[in-house]
Amino acid sequence: MECVNIIGAGLAGLSAAIKLAGRGTACNLISLQTSERAQSVLAEGGINAAVDTMGEGDHWREHYIDTMRGGADLADGYAVENLTRHAPEIVQWLVNLGAPLENENGRLILRNFGGQKKKRTAYAKSSTGKIIMTALIDKAREYEDSGYIARFSHHELMDFNIMPGNGGQGNRKYCAGVMIRDIWTGKYLNLTGPVILASGGLNGLFPGQTTGSVWNTGNAAAIAFSYGIEFGNLEFSQYHPTTVQIPGKRLLISEAARGEGGRLYITRNGAKYYFMEESYPEWGNLAPRDIISREMEKSRLNGYGPVYLDMTGLDDEIWKRKLDDLRKELKYYLNIDPAKEAIQVSPGIHFFMGGILVNQKHCTNMNGLYAAGECACQYHGANRLGGNSMLAALYGGSVAADSALEFDNNHSRDGNTRKTDRDGKETESDEKKYIGYIESAAETACISKLGEILRSGLGIIRDEITIRAALDRIDNLLNKYFDNRRDDINNNINKNNILRYKILLGKAMLSSALERRESRGAHFRTDFPSRDDTRFRKTTVARLKNQDGGGNDKSVKNERIEIEFREIPERGTENDGGAG
Repeated sequence: MECVNIIGAGLAGLSAAIKLAGRGTACNLISLQTSERAQSVLAEGGINAAVDTMGEGDHWREHYIDTMRGGADLADGYAVENLTRHAPEIVQWLVNLGAPLENENGRLILRNFGGQKKKRTAYAKSSTGKIIMTALIDKAREYEDSGYIARFSHHELMDFNIMPGNGGQGNRKYCAGVMIRDIWTGKYLNLTGPVILASGGLNGLFPGQTTGSVWNTGNAAAIAFSYGIEFGNLEFSQYHPTTVQIPGKRLLISEAARGEGGRLYITRNGAKYYFMEESYPEWGNLAPRDIISREMEKSRLNGYGPVYLDMTGLDDEIWKRKLDDLRKELKYYLNIDPAKEAIQVSPGIHFFMGGILVNQKHCTNMNGLYAAGECACQYHGANRLGGNSMLAALYGGSVAADSALEFDNNHSRDGNTRKTDRDGKETESDEKKYIGYIESAAETACISKLGEILRSGLGIIRDEITIRAALDRIDNLLNKYFDNRRDDINNNINKNNILRYKILLGKAMLSSALERRESRGAHFRTDFPSRDDTRFRKTTVARLKNQDGGGNDKSVKNERIEIEFREIPERGTENDGGAG
């Protein structure tokens, strides 16, 4: 078995690496930043598991029901069953690794989280991601020391090595490795072996508008899209209701704040009006995120003033034991003490339910290529429950590792591929076609315009008019910067294929939203305000067709985005939606 190449060193990537190393298989862990700076470190609220330490009679079946209901019944039920069944053992594994989750004399303390009626979320104050990542990093270092994990921090993915089939597995193309670039030295490396993408969400398509790390560029997803890798449910992007703007991004105020008693209000007739408690008494301030975000958007459209998160009624003990990190963060960035003053909040893009489409084994539609974590579309359907993201990343990374181990990579290679040692020995690329330079002013302007266009068409509330208008603007953006017939090179940037495919991936998001003529979960259309299970309880599948196979030999005029709706496997049936 050759080395497995993992793109991304957050929770999903570390989970995959630890599983592979524990099974005696070497792997390369490739990331723009070190694990200590991965987006997973930013996760605050907690991780869900029906361990039932609070005496509420919780069970994995209830976790399953809440997850399916929260996702508006759009997730693969079989996959969600596997996820929720394994959740308690995953949390116990974290405890065994030394993650100091909140406990009393060894009994895990669980908190309430949105969309779930029972206490099911294990946590470490409001820094759960940092605590869990620390435990995984320590475990990974053991395997680094023994040689099973090789770190390639400060490296970016530039391309896949895609090989033709040789008669096996339906004569399908397969992914035989990656081309990566050292962002410090500019040197390129070819690394062979199957590939697991754990590269995070599509934050890079929405610069400054998401709570995610600015290092989540979306480049890896764009490269995958350029090769015809299928993406699912791209129209579903979750807006978190409680965020604030800070330089370069949105700052998340964790759902834990509301789980511990924080309340949302607007001012109406001179008095505080706690709108969620009035409109949704069963859930109150812990209703699913899509519902709260829509209520906030409706309030804005109806001319009411800003929405505030009131945490002034929380006990000092709660601040000290459970939300101390959050309080320090808000003081630092906003110069406001949330224990004494309400915080003005608004929805911000927080999580992408859509992504690279994988089956229950985390296989994509290309042999040898797998995906896990937020870059993959699998467990969350039309809307993710708070507390399920870290769980899905850990479980998905482990499953993807198992699948990579099963993959038979003994295919013949053509003469253009040069194998390197797993220690990262430098290799010269056969063609100087890879993009790896600092963004020009034109590129920065282009990606900023892309984010503004996508936000206009993929807002909390949308309709055909706004979506089509955004699609027209996307086409204009492509024509402006990537029309190969134009000679004014100084006015366009058509050498940067990765950026071009990011724009095309954004177009696929808008196209998916246009074709889903219903409202479900995070996708709400005023022209189709009802849910339509008969026609649309299906996965939206987007793919790029008529591409010529990667690199600079592609022509915009020969590419088209196809959208189809695919049946969701019934619970308990195997989905063979991807490669083996």
